[in-house]
Amino acid sequence: MKIGNLQIDGYAVLAPMAGVADRAFRETCVRFGASYVVSEMVSSKGLQFNDKKTGALMELSGAERPAGIQLFGSEPAVMAEAAVKAMEYRPDVIDINMGCPAPKVSCNGSGSALMKNPELCGEIVAAVKKAVPVPVTAKMRKGWNSDSVNAVEVARICEAAGADAVTVHGRTREQMYAPHADWEIIRQVKQAVKIPVIGNGDVVSAQAAAQLLEQTGCDAVMVGREALGNPWIFAQINAYLTDSCRILPPPELHERILVMMQHIELMCKYKGEHRAMNEARKHVGWYLKGMKNAASFRRRAGSLESWAQLEELTRDILEANSELQ
Repeated sequence: MKIGNLQIDGYAVLAPMAGVADRAFRETCVRFGASYVVSEMVSSKGLQFNDKKTGALMELSGAERPAGIQLFGSEPAVMAEAAVKAMEYRPDVIDINMGCPAPKVSCNGSGSALMKNPELCGEIVAAVKKAVPVPVTAKMRKGWNSDSVNAVEVARICEAAGADAVTVHGRTREQMYAPHADWEIIRQVKQAVKIPVIGNGDVVSAQAAAQLLEQTGCDAVMVGREALGNPWIFAQINAYLTDSCRILPPPELHERILVMMQHIELMCKYKGEHRAMNEARKHVGWYLKGMKNAASFRRRAGSLESWAQLEELTRDILEANSELQ
């Protein structure tokens, strides 16, 4: 897949999940085969005020390339100015958020609320495209609700305005993250535009990734929640798609714990131990999914405050599971 002049070598990309897809998580997913990653969404207005937290969201490393920075907002001029400022962090792509369903975003006219105003979507893409030298993409939903399914229209408008690719999540804003994603709308968008289309929604396994590609003809799949505590899904997708449907088994306990520790160690490096351990609580819970005695260990993870406590927790997890074998 080529996004503008940017070559993406692979079929599975990481979704820009707010509060999750930070630098440490992105690097971890790239290590296991994610071919492209996008930052957590960044407020265009926050960039106007040079907010330090906003700036930290855009820090990209050489270990996670190619990588995009995602911006959200509803004013073309402000979005263009934000894109120029984002270029200081050397992104490979600027992505425009047209899909976030969170009320704090959509109630201000940004994110998925843009789906209600296709012409504005085009104006934002055109303004950002004119402002930056890198490819510009848009991530959208099926529509705002069941009465306004307009992803095809919005994708066409974005393409005409200069978008180099679009990502389509097969649910409306009204549906949030359930029920099952509608892959048919992704197929319709792919047929309607000439630019690359990335399919998003219900990529829960390597087999699901292959089915989404086959059923829609999309150019790549975007993995979101299934990657939480499970960066191995990218390796599994790559093996299945490129090696005669080879199925990689899930990692053994010791590998899961080792990767979890390496991931959280990166968080500590980039954010400091105190903040990282607060954020690590949810990640530990995700890494423990499906493990024996996971509920009790998750409860302990919910009060982690230091690296030493994490080490103690992992020792207890390994000891408990070795006794069960």
